[in-house]
Amino acid sequence: MIFGTRHPRMSSARSRLTLAVTALTAAAALAGGCGDGNSGEAAALPNIPMAQDVGASEGRLKLVIWAGYAEDGSNDKKVNWVTQFTKATGCKVEAKVADTSDSMVALMKTGQYDGVSASGDSSLRLIYGGTVAPVNTGLLSGYADVAPFLKNQPYNSVKGQMYGMPHGYGANMLMYRTDKLPERPTSWDVVWDKDSPAAGHVVAYDSPIYIADAALYLKTHRPDLKIKDVYALDDEQFEAAVDLLKQQRPNVNQYWASYTDELQSFKQANNYAGTAWQVTANLAIADKSPVATTLPSEGATGWSDTWMISSRAQHPNCMYKWMNWIITPKVQAQVGQWFGEAPANPKACRYTAKGFCTTYHVGDPGFYQRLAFWRTPTADCGDGRGSTCADYNRWAKAWTQIKG
Repeated sequence: MIFGTRHPRMSSARSRLTLAVTALTAAAALAGGCGDGNSGEAAALPNIPMAQDVGASEGRLKLVIWAGYAEDGSNDKKVNWVTQFTKATGCKVEAKVADTSDSMVALMKTGQYDGVSASGDSSLRLIYGGTVAPVNTGLLSGYADVAPFLKNQPYNSVKGQMYGMPHGYGANMLMYRTDKLPERPTSWDVVWDKDSPAAGHVVAYDSPIYIADAALYLKTHRPDLKIKDVYALDDEQFEAAVDLLKQQRPNVNQYWASYTDELQSFKQANNYAGTAWQVTANLAIADKSPVATTLPSEGATGWSDTWMISSRAQHPNCMYKWMNWIITPKVQAQVGQWFGEAPANPKACRYTAKGFCTTYHVGDPGFYQRLAFWRTPTADCGDGRGSTCADYNRWAKAWTQIKG
């Protein structure tokens, strides 16, 4: 089932890294935070002041967004939560679509934007780089309504201090062709086993963060590695994940950065199984393609987006007003159905189409507790091991080697 009025988003929507720029942009993004990839030392948390009140509208708001996060009716006249925001607050929104997390980091570093819809694979870079400011949750009128498991998480907070307003989240599900794999897969074996019935037709996510998917599989199938956190991998754990990805490489038919590319390949039966978002399956099913999704026994990685305010915001009052607007139930329902994600505010389910929140597992703790939400890997393991883990720079470099 496909919900709401949304249409397949532009091919840039939520696409991430491309082979040509991965290592270079990652290295540049890491230069200001998350530890020094050469020394292995953790970066100090910048001392950025936090807002104490919200004043009058400055009349303007400049955002860096994933496509579909600030709809003003230009893509679909029925999909518009920006115009009402402007009427209510006086803040005129200018949105810059970024097609990768690295692009978001680079754009925010210019200081030209007030806020960003950051995913967990970029948020710590923004925090430790001094690019975003801590958020005063006491000024966020809808913060109490946010699902508790999205607050004070390792990807959007540091030492108990929140750095944004949670927005929406989703799982990196296992999607498969039911005509090619008539029995529902119960394990990620189907994408990692070299003798899998999907061999040669496996699809994988095109980003260094996909290394975490390999680590998640090894966490169950290689207990000797003692992996506890798939984003905090020491040398042995990291190399094991990289080796698994290199072993998988011959069976991969497609690395996808744009979900629309993956969608077409599944519809044409070029792909049999691999990581996908629920919205991709919804669109394929709406087009009568024989696909289904499942959450395998090992669990899955996932993504959770957070609205963050620039440490150099020129329109901070409008940014706080935006964060208060975007978390209201009706707006959350609009965004969730248009973009294809679970809303951070469960009260949105009062306004969504029938079955939407069930499909996206809103309010299902048994589901989200099995997800390892994306987080920027840092040298500091965060668990007493010190700065012995592979940081994002190493992940990016390894990814170029994996793909060859």
